Amino acid sequence: MHQLQHVPGMLYMVFGYLIILTVFGTYCYNQAAKKGKESRDDFLLAGRGLGKLVAVGTTFATFTGGGTVTGGGNSLAYLYGLWPGICFCVPPIISFTILIILAKRIRESGFYTVSQLLEVTYGRAARYVSAVIIALAFVSIVSYQYRGLGFVLNVTTGMSIPVCTIICTVLVIGLAYSGGLKTVAATDALSAFLMLFGIVVACPLLLAKVGGFAWIKANATPDQLSFFGGQTFFKWLGAYLPLTVLTIGDQNYFQRITAAKDLKTARIGCLGCIGACIIVMPIIAVISMIGRLYFGSNIAAGQSLISTSTMLPVFWGGILLSAASAFIITTGDSYLLSAASNFTVDIYGELINKNATDKNFLHATRGFILVAGVVAYIILQFYPSILAVQYMSYTIYGAAISPAVIAAVIWPRVTKAGGLASMLAGSILTIIWEVLKYPFGIQTILVVLPVSILVLIFVSLVTKPNEPAVAAK
Repeated sequence: MHQLQHVPGMLYMVFGYLIILTVFGTYCYNQAAKKGKESRDDFLLAGRGLGKLVAVGTTFATFTGGGTVTGGGNSLAYLYGLWPGICFCVPPIISFTILIILAKRIRESGFYTVSQLLEVTYGRAARYVSAVIIALAFVSIVSYQYRGLGFVLNVTTGMSIPVCTIICTVLVIGLAYSGGLKTVAATDALSAFLMLFGIVVACPLLLAKVGGFAWIKANATPDQLSFFGGQTFFKWLGAYLPLTVLTIGDQNYFQRITAAKDLKTARIGCLGCIGACIIVMPIIAVISMIGRLYFGSNIAAGQSLISTSTMLPVFWGGILLSAASAFIITTGDSYLLSAASNFTVDIYGELINKNATDKNFLHATRGFILVAGVVAYIILQFYPSILAVQYMSYTIYGAAISPAVIAAVIWPRVTKAGGLASMLAGSILTIIWEVLKYPFGIQTILVVLPVSILVLIFVSLVTKPNEPAVAAK
């Protein structure tokens, strides 16, 4: 097995990308500032005017983040083999197809947050409970983006991963703080195309260097080439189910669907994301598999894709690392901004300052971005791997929020008690199962999601139907 060698020359490529991103983000912020008064619509929903190209770019960039290139399909390919990594394209196909179907209903709601949507069906208590759950899940998702970029900088500079992680923390917070969704969506679109270009070019170069798929077949074990990668069916399913249910009810995508200039644009954004994921996920699996076979246990699972950059010429390796950085940063600032919207819209505006102006909301949002960004860094210190925190955050959202969201949109018989009970059961059981370290070896999502759905259905059927809904503010 080969040793990982640091290549400082690639750092110039990564810094070049980060400088371009920062300058572009600053430009977007200054453009917003020139308008004078900045509204909540401008900051949280980009003025509800996203065009087709930006809608596709920001949806794709939000979905494919640090979890993709350091956890997710990357880590699955490292741990279990080629096919488990390739199958990571299944969750976006399923979840975004459902979102395309629901897009009209989502846009008609016009809400800033999923918690507002839940209040209409389940009452005010559900709004507050869901806001806390969503913010916790999203801040956790932000946390492993930090470590992802830490891996990138570590590969190039040899600096310690903790120091590199702090650098990423500052950058992600700065982009989310600057211009809200207008900045985030614009930088997402810019980064999305760099992602596609970087990995599409890197894959054939890496295959040519090692000897193609024949080399992979010759060096991989039978399990690494099998469909399940040596896993049981339920363990295999547990790798994809959390992301699927998270995405269906993910506030980020509801906000982007609402922020699109019209319904057609919103659906094109989701459809474009499906197409991009079908291209990207298998390529990431192949690149990660090369890293696993080339470096072996000399690298961690989260470094598998990133490490292969050192096998390429400096320019192309720098492009691959820049693409990985793009994956990470775009998801980090998106989820940080979305978590902030829960605090300001659902907590600050409802409990702390009911007479808040748009200026008050923007100050509160930016303040929460700073606090939540630091909290995300603290959360990261308690998890041993990116994959661990990734699955926890996906599960708590997917089990506690997504069933209630889907029921609110499609099931007229769901009740306030049913929705609230489902949210509490999903979140509490997730925490208990994670703390107990998966009793009987059963993954959290396989226990918590069925319980959450059954609680929602049973409690709704035995309780009084809701009164006519009153829209949330």
